[in-house]
Parts: sequence; structure tokens; C-alpha cells
Amino acid sequence: VTKNGKTSSNQLGAYSSEFIPGLKQLVNAVHEFDTPIVLQINHGGSAASSTVTGMESVGPSPIIHPKRGGKPNPLTLDEIEDIIKYFKEAAMIAASAGFDGVEVHGAHGFLLSQFLSPLTNRRRDEYGGDLVNRVRLPCKIIEEIRSELGHSYPLLYRIGADDLLPGGITIDDGVEAAKYIAEKGVNIMDVSGGLGGSRGEGLVGPGFFIPQASEIKKALDIPVIGVGGITTADEADKFIRLEKVDLVAVGRAILRDPK
Repeated sequence: VTKNGKTSSNQLGAYSSEFIPGLKQLVNAVHEFDTPIVLQINHGGSAASSTVTGMESVGPSPIIHPKRGGKPNPLTLDEIEDIIKYFKEAAMIAASAGFDGVEVHGAHGFLLSQFLSPLTNRRRDEYGGDLVNRVRLPCKIIEEIRSELGHSYPLLYRIGADDLLPGGITIDDGVEAAKYIAEKGVNIMDVSGGLGGSRGEGLVGPGFFIPQASEIKKALDIPVIGVGGITTADEADKFIRLEKVDLVAVGRAILRDPK
């Protein structure tokens, strides 16, 4: 959503209207197959790469990321307001380019995940402290996107529901955070890992984040996506038939074998 939030050189940008023509090409290519496409928007925070951006990284507090990145500059309240604006503007760019929805990325130890976790958020203002304060930034972002794009535009949130690190958020925290975020107008909750990343230590087998997604599904009235090492249609079907989740996300398996 902004240049200093990029985590890799090949990451797409949605922080300038100049990207709309290229994003439209992507949308049109997918729409040719009568398939909807949603743009995931993100800010890396302290996980952003200064070698890519040429800029210093930022975060909720000046704490080295436990899994990646260096020590970030703590965001001021004015800079946090700018972050909210950047997410809203990225969502508007996505809508202008023809995307059928937007997913706000709040998982895998990126900026919004850093705000949610007490391991990286040691602020003493309204964005730090208890869970209500630490989830305030994601909630404000959802509110701002909704104010601009209305309530009919599909909006997803990818939540880092469990840090899987000592002292980090647990699934109980993740459930409570998901409730707050859903109340702001999210249509689908996409459940994955927090600061521990998309493939936390010790997680093996198909559906390794399904247990967390299942707990959140019990607490919400909106569809929930489960994810984690799912490689076959039978595996995906099983989790849905067992009513653990409503939808299943598959990434690496499709990249490995698009057919």
C-alpha cells in the first residue's frame, strides 16, 4: 500500500494510480475465465526490505521482528493516520482496476500483525496495551475502506490468529480480535498464522491452520477460510464437509502445479 511497505522486489504495488492499467490487465486475464479476482493489500512494517525500498522500515514499536527484518522506526500517531489512508487508497485503486473485492492482509508478521502482537507492540497510546487497542488499527482500516467503497463491495481480512511464539497472541486472542474486525464490516475472515509466519515451526500435514480457523468459525456469523499445506481437492473437500471451515485457500500447491 506504500513503497516503504514492500517486502520483495517482485511485489505488486497499489499505491499509485499509475498502476491501474497494469492491474486492469491482470483483472481482465482472470475475468476471461469467468473467475472473480480479489486484490490482497499489505504493508510489511518491520518485515519490509530496505534493500528493496531504499527506505527505513517502520513498525508499532522499535523492536526487532522475531522472525524477519531489522529494528523499525516507531510510527507516530500522524504516520498511523497516513497508514490508514494508504490502505483506503489501495482499496480504491483495486476497485478502479476492476477487482471484485479486496483482502486486507493482517497476518504472517506484517505490519497489522505486528500491531496485534504484544511481542512487537509495546505502545502506550490508544494503539497499544490491551487487545482492544492493539486491534484498533485494523478496525480503523476496515471502517475507512467501507466508508469509501460502501457495504456491497466484498471485503476480506486475513488474520494472523496465533503467533505460535512464547508471549505472542494465542488463538483465544485471535478469536476476540476476529470478532472486533468482523464487526466493522468484513465479509469473509481468512485465518492464518501471526508473527510465526505462514508456516510456523512444527506445523505439518494438510490444513495445519484449520484448528485456528475452526475456532474462529464458531465465533463469527460470516464465512471463514482455512489454510495450511492443503495440496489436494480431497483434502479441501474434507475440511468443508466436516464443517471446520466454509472455504479453503490453496497457494503453493497451485503454483507448483497450475493444472
